[in-house]
This record gives sequence, C-alpha cells and structure tokens, in this order.
Amino acid sequence: MVHARSGWVASLVSVIAIVAVLVAPHGTVDAGKRRPDATGTLTRSQTVVTANCLPKAKGQIKLFKQGAVERMVVSVSGMPKNSNFDVFVIQAPNAPFGLSWYQGDLHTGSDGTGSQTFLGRFSIETFIVAPGSQPAPVVHPGDDAATNPLTAPVHTFHVGLWFDSLQAQQDAGCGGTVETPFNGDHTAGAQVLTTVPVTVNINGTDQVVGPLAKIQ
Repeated sequence: MVHARSGWVASLVSVIAIVAVLVAPHGTVDAGKRRPDATGTLTRSQTVVTANCLPKAKGQIKLFKQGAVERMVVSVSGMPKNSNFDVFVIQAPNAPFGLSWYQGDLHTGSDGTGSQTFLGRFSIETFIVAPGSQPAPVVHPGDDAATNPLTAPVHTFHVGLWFDSLQAQQDAGCGGTVETPFNGDHTAGAQVLTTVPVTVNINGTDQVVGPLAKIQ
C-alpha cells in the first residue's frame, strides 16, 4: 500500500511539472529551450577579410521576446581560443559604425567557440537620442568626449564584436597598429565579426537594416 501511494504521488508531481511548463508566461522559459523569435548572422568584418585572417570565424545572434525586454544570445565559432571579445550594438555593420553602444564581453574556450547572453532592448525600438548637449563624465582623459553631440533618435540594429586588445588582434594574425575605443578602457583592437544586413518591412517600406529590427 505504501508503494502504491508513492507511485501515485510521483505521477501527480510529474503532471504538475508538465502543466507548469505549458502555462508558463511567454518569455519565462529558458531561452536555450525556446525557438528564437528572430535570428541574425555574424560574418567576418571588412578589417578581418582584408587582413586575410580567421577564415573560419562566424557566429549567430538569437533574439527572444521576454516581457518588456529582449534576450539576445550571441554565439561564435572559428575564433582565437581562450580570448576575450567586446560586444557592441552599432548603427552600421562596418567602419565607421555610427553610434555604438557597449553591451558586454564574450569569452571563447579552448576550441575557439563562445556564447554570451544579454538582456535589454534589442528590437525595432533600439535607438540612441540626445535632445540637447550636456557635460559628460571624462573617465579616460584624451579619449572621452566632455560633452555629447545633439542628435534626433538614431536606430541601432546591428551587432559587432571587437578584439579586446590590439595584442589579441596581432596574435590572431590580423595585423594592425592602431587601438580602437571599443572596450571599457578604450584600448580594443579591430572589429572581428559583424551582423549581415537584412531587409525588413518597417511601416510599409522595405529597408535594409540590421537584424534587431526583426523584432517589432
């Protein structure tokens, strides 16, 4: 009798668990177990192609609606092993990039693959605006602007990855002698990967933009 009761309880627990998954609010299930709401392809940047390096470097972004925000998963392969890269949301896929926003870091393992998840606004509503010019903190003298430029809303629908340092760029066989501002210390190397432009219908008009615009 005890064994029968235990089996009945176990079955009930299993049923409750299944129902909980089925009725879970949209966006609460782990993004890794859901079909993405949109995707984008990462390909070698113009700098890397010109340098004829990292021929197998590639990646993908997956976008998941999650309530009032989005979850973006950035995955790469064919990259230098055990290396750090900086992820930015950018206005244009290649130099000079336009307005750019630092998201965070991505680290590759011993096989040259890596993945990182970011939570924020990664959709048709991703934009930068400056209604007026104001004083800005100068964290890195000589690199930081002391004021911001005035700009109407500028949408930023592309994603790019940068070498975390000029030395990392050189170690990867990609050459280079100039640091870029694309890391927290403004001492990054060149762009490695960038999203491929896509055609998206925005307000009834087809526009060639970045994949973040797919989420509307």
